[in-house]
Amino acid sequence: MLTFRRAALEDLDAITEIYNEAILHTAATFDTETKTIEEQKTWFVEHDEQHPILVAEYCDLVVGWASLSKWSDRCAYSDTAEVSLYVKKEHQGRGIGRTLLETILQEGQEAGLHTLIARIAEGNEISINLFEHEGFELIGVMKEVGRKFGRLLDVYLMQKIYNA
Repeated sequence: MLTFRRAALEDLDAITEIYNEAILHTAATFDTETKTIEEQKTWFVEHDEQHPILVAEYCDLVVGWASLSKWSDRCAYSDTAEVSLYVKKEHQGRGIGRTLLETILQEGQEAGLHTLIARIAEGNEISINLFEHEGFELIGVMKEVGRKFGRLLDVYLMQKIYNA
C-alpha cells in the first residue's frame, strides 16, 4: 500500500538515506559529500507550514520524499519556493515521483505560494518531462554551473506560477 503524508522527524533517517543515495550516484543534486543526520536535522527544522516536506511510504517504508524550501531569505521572495523530489532507486518508474510532485504542488498552492522553481541537471529528461507535465515551464539554462562526476553540467531552471 502506497501512502503520502507530511514528514516527521522520525522519517529523517530514511530521507537522509534517499538523499545520500542521490548524492553518490546521480547528478540530481550538486551536493558531493553525503549528509549527516545532524546536517539534515538543521534542514528539516527550517521547513514550516508554507514549506512542507512530504514522504511516500510503501509497506511502512519511506521510499521517496518531496519538499518546498524557501527560495531566498529575502522577504520579497516569501511567495516563492523551490521544489525538491527524490525517490529511492528501486522504486523509481512506478509513479511515486509523479504523485509526490502532484501532492507537494497542492500543498504549495494551499499554503498561498505564488511561484515554484525547480533546478534540474542536464541529462535528467525524466524529471524535465515530469515537471513539464505538471505545468512547469523552462525559463532558462545556467551553463556549466556544476561539476559532478568529472563533468561540468548545465542546470535547467523551470517555473510554475499558480493561477497564471
